[in-house]
Parts: sequence; C-alpha cells; structure tokens
Amino acid sequence: MKKILVIDDEETLREMANTVLSQQGFVVIEAENGRRGVQLAEEQHPDLILCDVNMQELNGYLTLAKLHENPATAAIPFILMTGYADAAGMRYGMELGADDYLPKPFTAEQLCRAVEARLRKAQRMREEAERRLADLRQSISMALPHELRTPLNGILAYGDILSADAASLRPEEVAEMGQVISESGRRLMRLVENFLIYAQLELLEGDPSRRTALAHGRTLSPVRPLETAAREAARSAHRLDDLQLQLQDHPVPIAEDYLTKIADELLQNAFKFSKPGTPVRVALVSEPQHVVLRVTDQGCGMSGEQIARIGAYMQFDRKLREQQGLGLGLTICQRLAELHGGSLVLRSQPNAGTTVEVRFPQTSPSPGVPPSPDAQSGGHM
Repeated sequence: MKKILVIDDEETLREMANTVLSQQGFVVIEAENGRRGVQLAEEQHPDLILCDVNMQELNGYLTLAKLHENPATAAIPFILMTGYADAAGMRYGMELGADDYLPKPFTAEQLCRAVEARLRKAQRMREEAERRLADLRQSISMALPHELRTPLNGILAYGDILSADAASLRPEEVAEMGQVISESGRRLMRLVENFLIYAQLELLEGDPSRRTALAHGRTLSPVRPLETAAREAARSAHRLDDLQLQLQDHPVPIAEDYLTKIADELLQNAFKFSKPGTPVRVALVSEPQHVVLRVTDQGCGMSGEQIARIGAYMQFDRKLREQQGLGLGLTICQRLAELHGGSLVLRSQPNAGTTVEVRFPQTSPSPGVPPSPDAQSGGHM
C-alpha cells in the first residue's frame, strides 16, 4: 500500500485528507508542522508528501529544502498546498524541486486526482530509471572489457619488455616504449572518466532533484576556461598552429567543468578526424535567444546516416580508422546540453568537414555582474 505524508498546521485539513485518502486505500501519516514532517519523512520514507506552504514552524519551502538535503528523502514526490498561489511562489517552489501545486481550498476529487497523477508519474520515472540502468549494465558488460584491454595491452606488453630486457635496450627504445605506456595510460584514464560521466548522466534521468541542482550551474566568464581547454586539446594533438579561437565572454548557463568537458570532447574529435595543417575553429557567440559554442574542422566528415545513428558505444568506420574509444564524446556533450536546457546540432558532409554547435539558452547576468560583450579572444594560437 502506498504511504502518504500530509504536513499541515490545520488539523481539519489533515483530517479531511486522511479520510479521503484512506478511503482510496492509502496509508496516511500526519504531521502538524514542517519540522515534524521532515522527521517522519526520514523515518517512514513515504511514497508522496503533501505539504502546506504557510506554517509557523518550518514553512513548506523550508521543509522541501530540508528534505532535499538528505539523499534518502530528496527524490520523494512533493506537492505544495497553498491558498495564496501566485506565479512567483509557484516558480520558487518548482525551482526548489516541488513536483506540483494544489491550490486551497480543494475538493476530495481534486485531491485524489493530484495524488494519483503524481504517483503515476513517479512510477513511470522509476521504471524509466530501471530501464536505463539495465541498458547501462548491459552496455558496460559488453563494451568495457574489450575497450579496457586495448590500452592495457600496450601498457603490459611494454612494461614486461622494460622489466625483462632493460639492460639490453637502447635509450631511444626505452624512451619510445615509455611514450607508448604514457599515451596508453592517458587513453585508459579518459575512457574510465567518460564511462563514469556517462553513467552519472544516465542515472540523472531518473532523479529530478539532482537534475534540477545540475541545471543551476553557471559560468559567468567562459573565455579563459575555454581557451585553456582548447590549447590543451591542440597541444595533445601537436596542432597548436591549427587552432583558431573567436570567443565572446558571455555568461553560459552551465557549470565551468561541464562546459570545458564539452569543449574538450568536441575538440578531441575535431583534431582526431582532420589532417594536420587544416584549421580547427572554436567560437563562442551570443545570439538573441542562445549562447552558441561552435567547433568546426575540415576533416573526413560524416554521412547523414552516420549522423542519425549517433549514440553511445558506437564509432564510425572503426575498422577503417582504427580509433580507440567508445564514441561516448558526442553523446556526453548532447546529454549535458539537454540537461541544461540546450541542444546539440551537428552538420557534416563526407570529406568536407564537420561543424558541431552546442546551443544554450540565454541567461541574464547576476545583479552587479554585467556581461562583457567586448571581451574577445581571436586569431591563431
């Protein structure tokens, strides 16, 4: 039986909700204020919480915030009840993680409809999270062993040679083997990092509270971190002279580490699939509705069919190009963009290059922190 916690300082409302919901087969728990409600939620783990907004001791907003501090209660569906519903208050509640509003006074039928709708949605989200977790387990079990062995083979093989025959090897041979071990180690580290990030993003799909917290990230001045990420990617590809930057220092609604992760993945692909001596351009531009991060190369490109099939654990022309990795980069970029209200747009033609745009919604600057539209970086690096 589903368990519902009703938090309200009006005894008559609690009694009415208890009577109505009990008749529908629910187990009802009552709390006379927010502090008691938080305690009962942590002890009883209800399937749904109904909470009044205006209470003397720990109002509905503070109760919701308190519950979201605890991982054990953060994902419980939460409906705010209020007789003073207004747009600002509703928006504030939703930003805190409330799932719905129930205006007072409400009828027994309205109460039942709201509860049933929210429980159905919670059930669908649990089922979707379980499906994604099952898919993730299957993908990892199928792909991870092979992908880990590829760089590990190089590390182990050259490590064995160095430990067994170090005395007979010339210094240049030792240096060459050390370089292979170092490069294989970096590929392995990148592979593990991408697996972890992808797993986290998949699990976020079934956790609305964590999705909401993630979407609150913001980078006020993105030029410096983007420059740093771009130079590092170009340096690792030995193509600093090919890098071209045109960056506007405009706020972007995503945390800095996620923004630089996107830039790094797009640049790694651009350098990997284009020839030395051809330009790789990185731009951050402000448009009326979006802030756009754009990476363009003049490489091998992709067909329309390949673009349509973009997904995790899939690489294009793997046997032909002998590239290592799972092709997770574009998928990670797309998921991060979508979780922050944006999108990823890819345009490409075989043998004509590729342009990837990550489009974020415009965000107004914080009070006292005006944007710097004139701060730009450009030219060859």
